[in-house]
Amino acid sequence: MGWQVSDRPDLGENHLMRIIFAGTPEFARVALAQLHAAGFEVALVLSQPDRPAGRGMKLQASSVKQFALENNIPVVQPRSLRLDGKYPEDAAAAHVAIEGARADAMVVAAYGLILPQWVLTTPRLGCFNIHGSLLPRWRGAAPIHRAIEAGDFQTGITIMQMDAGLDTGDMLLVEKTAITPADTTASLHDRLAALGGRLMVEALELAACGGLTPVKQPAQGISYAHKIEKHEAAIDWTHGAAVIERRIRAFNPFPVAASSVAGDTLKIWAATVLPGPLPAGARPGQVLAVGDQGVDVAAADGALRLTRLQKPGGKALDAAQFLRGFALAPGMVFGPAAAAP
Repeated sequence: MGWQVSDRPDLGENHLMRIIFAGTPEFARVALAQLHAAGFEVALVLSQPDRPAGRGMKLQASSVKQFALENNIPVVQPRSLRLDGKYPEDAAAAHVAIEGARADAMVVAAYGLILPQWVLTTPRLGCFNIHGSLLPRWRGAAPIHRAIEAGDFQTGITIMQMDAGLDTGDMLLVEKTAITPADTTASLHDRLAALGGRLMVEALELAACGGLTPVKQPAQGISYAHKIEKHEAAIDWTHGAAVIERRIRAFNPFPVAASSVAGDTLKIWAATVLPGPLPAGARPGQVLAVGDQGVDVAAADGALRLTRLQKPGGKALDAAQFLRGFALAPGMVFGPAAAAP
């Protein structure tokens, strides 16, 4: 491994816990930074292997790995943690690192790998997860996107004691936050990331003194936030205006809602639902009006005003600026995206 984890003394009354952190994207980096700033001893970081990214598709370290390296925290990047799986050598090396860290707890936030039972039981207090929803609603991979898409009025953070199920563990701390009509996945992500880090600091401080009370998740209200797929970005104008508007916000910043017109696939970054009924004879996807305030398009039960758009190879622009470089006129019709942009 190239590094050793020194033995630690037994925890004193005022000694902060020694932890392992497992996470990959920015949501997790925010939590790791807060735990580090709070003085917790981060003995080891687990993160996904480097992935190709950017125009040159060069290997890029995750946000969590970058933070760990900047702060001299050892990092391991197994492709799997299953000792009997496809990458047993990765899992075996991770096993040595995790056991050697002698952690009191593992904190997991948007890591991206399933934790087998040996990982769940190695830390003295087990594994704590930062989940971006009010469990048991929106278990799974994309709770922020799905809450906006569904029109939920609130969400929050659940700190959970992990077990072998998919987000089924006991709840330790919960805090709610409203989902505003203007929230996108980007804005809600940032708010929940900060909340998750703060709540995990609180949870570990309580765990250190035995102050956490596990609560079983309710058997009612379970829903699953399935992974976002690129094909979902294609706007179906036969849906209601409010449904489409929520999906536009849910898919900002990824995969970004899209629709084709005049032979080009445009990304739609923002829209508002217009009051009132559709004009007689309007059909789904038809452009009703074009102006500096936006492009009005018919949906199944009303109209949407597209206020921020992006053409292929261009930048996302407010409607007035976008229309200077892309001609749209009443009567043109938006259809399904020709391909994932």
